[in-house]
Amino acid sequence: MKSPVQFGLIGAAGYIAPRHMKAIKETQNNLLAALDPFDSVGIIDSYFPEADFFTEPERFDRHMDKLRKNGQYAMDYVSICSPNYLHDSHIRLSLRNQAHAICEKPLVLNPWNVDALAEIEKETGKKIFNILQLRHHPAVISLKERIDKGPADKIYDIDLSYITSRGSWYFYSWKGNNEKSGGVGTNIGIHFFDMLTWIFGSVKENIVHLSQRDKAAGFLLLEKARVRWFLSVNSSDLPAGVKAKGQPTYRSLTLNGEEFEFSGGFTDLHTQSYKHILDGDGFGLNTVRPSISIAYDIRNANPVGLKGDYHPLARR
Repeated sequence: MKSPVQFGLIGAAGYIAPRHMKAIKETQNNLLAALDPFDSVGIIDSYFPEADFFTEPERFDRHMDKLRKNGQYAMDYVSICSPNYLHDSHIRLSLRNQAHAICEKPLVLNPWNVDALAEIEKETGKKIFNILQLRHHPAVISLKERIDKGPADKIYDIDLSYITSRGSWYFYSWKGNNEKSGGVGTNIGIHFFDMLTWIFGSVKENIVHLSQRDKAAGFLLLEKARVRWFLSVNSSDLPAGVKAKGQPTYRSLTLNGEEFEFSGGFTDLHTQSYKHILDGDGFGLNTVRPSISIAYDIRNANPVGLKGDYHPLARR
């Protein structure tokens, strides 16, 4: 029987951490230790009650070093679920301790951070993987196959809308701080930008129409698509029909006026991501560069206002 792969986890109290714990468990591997400055991490008991826990990165770093030198139970991977602005530091901590890193989106906030991490990979011989779960979504894979088989010169018209309601806490947390989260375009949009460039090709033009702390909208010209996009964490932007049903989230992508349905099927995508990584088929630094560059450019653009080909929801 194959020996379990040994994991560490940084950011155990975060929203996304349980999906990583579940993925480690479902791939029949083991969590040795977790780190978070907040100690509300009882969820660990549901998956790995024997795991060690630390609230200080210095002690977690020391623990990794001791395990590595003892040899028997060194961490093979560290899963990183910490706030966006800390990803770079936590990736470096992992690789310095001879563990591969599996990091939540966005891998880093700036394109040049990717280049610096490539140097760390070379120095340590360890790899960095990003969770891009939409690439494992059956409906998204099917759409890519459809586009790849279609006319090579066809340009598609796409409207992307993603509204996920957040309360006032959001703006008091690191997520509401652009320097720490990257803003709405990065924090909730980067998966979609990765998905769109994976399917429709690289960016030719990137225009921002609207950029506020709770929403953003713009236009992307890709090799095979014209994309109007709208992202928001403000519940007032929800369509009336969605509000009437009491639903807090609205996700829509239309392709030449046809609705592309991919709202379901998300429950096991982290487990699928882990399986691919452990099988040697994870998404590395070169894969994530385009979406990080798009999000960076959006964050630093001067919005042109509501002119040109803008998303209809931006009018609100």
